[in-house]
Amino acid sequence: MQGTEAFGLHHLWAQSDLVIKSVAFILLVMSIASWTLILTRALRQWRARNHDGAIESFWNAASLEEGMARVSRLAPDSPVEALTRQGAAAAEHLRNHTRTDTLGGKLDADEFVTRALRKSIALSTAQLESGLTVLASIGSTAPFVGLFGTVWGIYGALINISASGMATLDKVAGPVGEALIMTAFGLFVAIPAVLAFNAFTRANRLELSELDAFAHDLHAWLTTGSRLASTPIGEAQPQDDTHRPTQSARALSQGA
Repeated sequence: MQGTEAFGLHHLWAQSDLVIKSVAFILLVMSIASWTLILTRALRQWRARNHDGAIESFWNAASLEEGMARVSRLAPDSPVEALTRQGAAAAEHLRNHTRTDTLGGKLDADEFVTRALRKSIALSTAQLESGLTVLASIGSTAPFVGLFGTVWGIYGALINISASGMATLDKVAGPVGEALIMTAFGLFVAIPAVLAFNAFTRANRLELSELDAFAHDLHAWLTTGSRLASTPIGEAQPQDDTHRPTQSARALSQGA
């Protein structure tokens, strides 16, 4: 029993030098930061799942003001709400400050709405990707930090064994096993960060795809007064010029 306690975590911490303790402290800070981001982003994703009906509720509204009120109620502080408000603000600005009775004025109005929606999508993208770089950095560096602690611990153990002149198995197994704990600690920190990064990246990609589709419909409604008609998969697109995407619509898709 006493031999087992002599090779436990407490014994490792007691006999370790400043380098090992520094490595352990760095891994602990990385683990705390990783789990803080994971829990924060998971809570945000859980809230985003409850916003699925906001877009459909917006299109079922009788007016733009009612649609915005529904989005604010169903999806507060969400990218959908930000996009709706940005588009409505752009349309209101055009009604008050831009002439639309000429061809040039209509083209400028179309481009203005496009830029406003693209700006909102860019800001939402930056907000959704916030913290993912930290998770990716932790997931890629934590194993090497733990490996460095292992190498340093084994080096110290071999130095002590060489100084004592005893290289029996009971003298080598304890120090080397304790040093390997740092590698396990590094993997314990890295694996959740990598899995969370992949999961959040996929969720953000799906959310941004839905936001981009909503932006195209909103752009069409604000500039033409009608929503784009969806075409079933496999059905041929009409060849009429009135159904072809405008230059601004293509610019919105490329910019998003």
